[in-house]
Amino acid sequence: MPKIPNLSISPDKAFFIVAKARQSDSKAAESDLVTDLSDDDGVYGVEDHSKETDRSELSGFIRGLNVDEQIDLVALMWLGRGDGDLDNWSELRAEAARAHNNRTASYLIGTPMLADYLEEALSQFGKSFEDFEEHL
Repeated sequence: MPKIPNLSISPDKAFFIVAKARQSDSKAAESDLVTDLSDDDGVYGVEDHSKETDRSELSGFIRGLNVDEQIDLVALMWLGRGDGDLDNWSELRAEAARAHNNRTASYLIGTPMLADYLEEALSQFGKSFEDFEEHL
C-alpha cells in the first residue's frame, strides 16, 4: 500500500468546503426548479439569493486559506476527478503549485461536481464525510 502523503489542508476544512459546495449546488437546483415552475405556472417575482450567499461564503473561505492549503485543494479536486492517483500525488501537487493564482476560489467553485471530487479524493486519504459530520 502506498504511503499516504501529508496534506497542508486539514480534512475538516476540506469537508467544510464539500458541505458548502453541496449546499450551493442543491440551492442552485432548487432555484432552477422554481424558475422552471415560474415559466410554466405564472409564478413571478420568486428569486433565490441564497445561492449567491453560499457561493460568496465559500469563495471567501477558500480565499482565506493559505497558499499551500489552496494548492492542496486544487490537487485534491484533480485527484478526485481522476487526473492522477496517490502514487503521483507529488506531481499533481507540483502542477497545482505551478498553476496557482489569485483565482483559485472561482476556479474551484466553477467546477461542476466539486464536492464529489473532493470527497472522492479525501476517501483515498482514508477520510470520510461521515467522520466529519460526527463532529458537527
